[in-house]
Amino acid sequence: MKALSVLYDAPGPRARRRNLLCSLLFLLALAAAALWVLKLLGDKNQLAAEKWNPFVEDSRVWTEFLLPGLLHTVQAAALALVLALPLGALLGIARLSEHAVLRRSVGTLIDCCRAVPVLMLMLLANEVYARFSDVTPQMRPLYSVVTGLVVFNAAVLAEIVRAGIIALPRGQSDAARAIGMRKGQIMASVLLPQAVTAMLPALTTQLVVIVKDTALGGEMLAFDELLHQVRLISANYGANTIASFTVVALLFILLNLVLTTLAARTESWVGRSRSSTGATVTTSPTGRAPLA
Repeated sequence: MKALSVLYDAPGPRARRRNLLCSLLFLLALAAAALWVLKLLGDKNQLAAEKWNPFVEDSRVWTEFLLPGLLHTVQAAALALVLALPLGALLGIARLSEHAVLRRSVGTLIDCCRAVPVLMLMLLANEVYARFSDVTPQMRPLYSVVTGLVVFNAAVLAEIVRAGIIALPRGQSDAARAIGMRKGQIMASVLLPQAVTAMLPALTTQLVVIVKDTALGGEMLAFDELLHQVRLISANYGANTIASFTVVALLFILLNLVLTTLAARTESWVGRSRSSTGATVTTSPTGRAPLA
């Protein structure tokens, strides 16, 4: 309490009672809103057992719709991350180049890719593949989704990499130059290995964003991912849209919890295996733009 009082006055008895009352009123309002929503769903027959039974009684819902959709979501996100990560690293390093022409050109490219909505990049890629390639219509949605995700996220990851390197103490580079290391050696052997620890939280956030953005392809390009299965399930099991959305949302939450847990364990392992640099890189609340 003493440490907090440096920033603001500690609440007294009346303030604590007022805060408790406000918290209780908020919880009551939240409970009332939840009951109102449940009542509306009940009046619309959306809570009826037949709307939810297919998810526990019919295995075909999982084997033909949900699990294939989940697999395609993971597939697209994994491909996008594998391709965007090295490309973003190269762009981020290039943006730190001492050559002004290269630095400014890469900076302009990154800014342009970040400014364009990822959905527009997917639609543009779909048109390019349709007009100028031999990609089959069956594979075109996957190619388009992955291409849009790679272009957008490579630009975002480039800024994460740049911010992670900049956040390192300048003495790291100076010490490496003092022992005669070249620029490429300093970047590969000194800066990047240390910057990985600082970049991991932002990379985790961006991975979650990539997983969620695959749903854009399902809605606009008929990509057979997880969210796209809602229409198919609703069409085959009696217009159970609310139930389908709920189950799909829970699967997205579970998937992202697994990813964040794995990322947290990886971050902990990397933190134990390397000495901390004291630098961190975070993202904005939207998960789009990194902050140094």
